[in-house]
Amino acid sequence: MTTQVADVEDGHENEHGPATGITRWLFTTNHKDIGTMYLIFSLVMLFIGGSMAFVIRAELFQPGLQLVEPGFFNQMVTMHGLIMVFGAVMPAFVGLANWMIPLMIGAPDMALPRLNNLSFWILPFAFSMMMGTLFMDGGGPNFGWTFYAPLSTTYAPPSVTFFIFAIHMMGASSIMGAINVVVTIVNMRAPGMTYMKMPMFCWTWLITAFLLIAVMPVLAGVVTMMLMDIHFGTSFFDAGGGGDPVLFQHVFWFFGHPEVYIMILPSFGVVSEVIPTFARKKLFGYHSMVYAIIAIAVLSFVVWAHHMFTVGMPLAGELFFMYTTMLIAVPTGVKIFNWVSTMFRGSLTFETPMLYSIAFVILFTIGGLSGIMLALAPVDFVYHDTYFVVAHFHYVLVPGAIFGIFAAVYYWLPKWSGKMYDESLGKFHFWVSFIGLNLTFFPMHFVGLAGMPRRIPDYPLQFADFNMIVSIGAFMFGTSQLIFVYVLIKTLRSGEKAPQRPWEGAEGLEWTVPSPAPYHTFATPPKVD
Repeated sequence: MTTQVADVEDGHENEHGPATGITRWLFTTNHKDIGTMYLIFSLVMLFIGGSMAFVIRAELFQPGLQLVEPGFFNQMVTMHGLIMVFGAVMPAFVGLANWMIPLMIGAPDMALPRLNNLSFWILPFAFSMMMGTLFMDGGGPNFGWTFYAPLSTTYAPPSVTFFIFAIHMMGASSIMGAINVVVTIVNMRAPGMTYMKMPMFCWTWLITAFLLIAVMPVLAGVVTMMLMDIHFGTSFFDAGGGGDPVLFQHVFWFFGHPEVYIMILPSFGVVSEVIPTFARKKLFGYHSMVYAIIAIAVLSFVVWAHHMFTVGMPLAGELFFMYTTMLIAVPTGVKIFNWVSTMFRGSLTFETPMLYSIAFVILFTIGGLSGIMLALAPVDFVYHDTYFVVAHFHYVLVPGAIFGIFAAVYYWLPKWSGKMYDESLGKFHFWVSFIGLNLTFFPMHFVGLAGMPRRIPDYPLQFADFNMIVSIGAFMFGTSQLIFVYVLIKTLRSGEKAPQRPWEGAEGLEWTVPSPAPYHTFATPPKVD
């Protein structure tokens, strides 16, 4: 009995001969092609979501309503959040997983290649539907990316039904991708590749995939309950019919808090690959890193109500969620200690991936410290729904998730393309992004502590100076991503051929052979005579 191979590694052949043109991309089951499509899709969505942030920051550049109506402002806030979370960050990490996990564990491809193809092609349709709501009667979703009921049910525009179906499709895509990662890592590791020899990137993605499988059905459940309330006369979230609007928050945040870690854990894996390479040392504390990731994942399920301190929960509930939230700082601190210890007394060089990784460690720590402030229930009453919260989660997600993605792309681009990017341009992109990011989000802490509420298109004169600085920083950070696109195009079109050992002083790496060491990077420590 013979079986037809859907795609071979480089030739992309199928039973009808070599696939060419658009059919290669539409029907491919090759993990590299699918990974590339995910990455390109997420880059496009980054610019779309970023352009919506431009609208928000242009409106807030000075007080007084000047550019857009308050309703459209709210639509931009909603779409910006949803597109960045579900359209830019998550597909980028799935793309990195598709590209790198089979290579790192010695597998010929992902375990479920046709499911892999389907999970990608759902996404363009889902986001087309979601963005299409902006052009419908009554406008698009205007209730914030957390879409709290009853604002998103009783008072929502008619387009909310299409928004709900789009969320369902994104969730289905995420669950498929996660199942694929779990099956690949569990079943397709090369002989000798035990769990405790896996690269950290594989470990972080394995745990991320379990989180996705656990929480995406919860999101599906809550949007289905919304659909029922809107069209079928139920009252899950309608107090007039015996329901409870706070129930929505409980179900949403039971999904929403693990979702935050879904967006950050793969970055932990990337940084754990990059820092040992450019420090030319083994990753410090490999086993403690693995256990810390598992601890973070488990704890992420028991802290959801720290988003809800102001709903009037019992004192015992406030104390429980306050202590468990602060407890997450322990495994996170272990990871930061391990990264710093890996760099300590290493032979450091500061290529672009390393710059992004060091910035990740420093800025993510700042985001973590403001997170401990927000974990304190009594003071959270003051911080809640101010720009301090916006500053906190952007310090976690932009230097965390997005800088992690940039580090990964610069680090693995020579592997993917066989060409080296322009190092000076890469560093220029880093420094402009770094300055723009801090100019954008650091002043938000101060306007938040001074009491400026989020999601409001106008504000008192006292916040004008800081908001102007924030908007200038946002325009700087957003436009600097055009440098990144230029670097990618220049690399692919005219980049120099990548050497056998792409990072100076690093020894060659056989990607399809399991590593005997409990880490897996381009580099080994330099030999000492």
